[in-house]
Amino acid sequence: MHKVTFYGLSTCGWCRRTKRFLDAHGVDYELIYVDLLTGAERQRIMNEVSRWNPRLTFPTVVVDGKLTVIGYSEERLREALGL
Repeated sequence: MHKVTFYGLSTCGWCRRTKRFLDAHGVDYELIYVDLLTGAERQRIMNEVSRWNPRLTFPTVVVDGKLTVIGYSEERLREALGL
């Protein structure tokens, strides 16, 4: 099983599609809606996201702390997750 962290925005259509894809494939993941965070917590998470995706675009999915899938791509998600 993979450790998956999904950074998204609650209002993002591509994020919703990514969430549906992960759910449909039974992937366990931690979902962090960056736009719903505030203050120091939001800054901490933004710094975390920028490590994986310096452009700070969403969705950003990190798999096993090694692979990053930026944007919505079923093909890249399948590859990263071995689906």
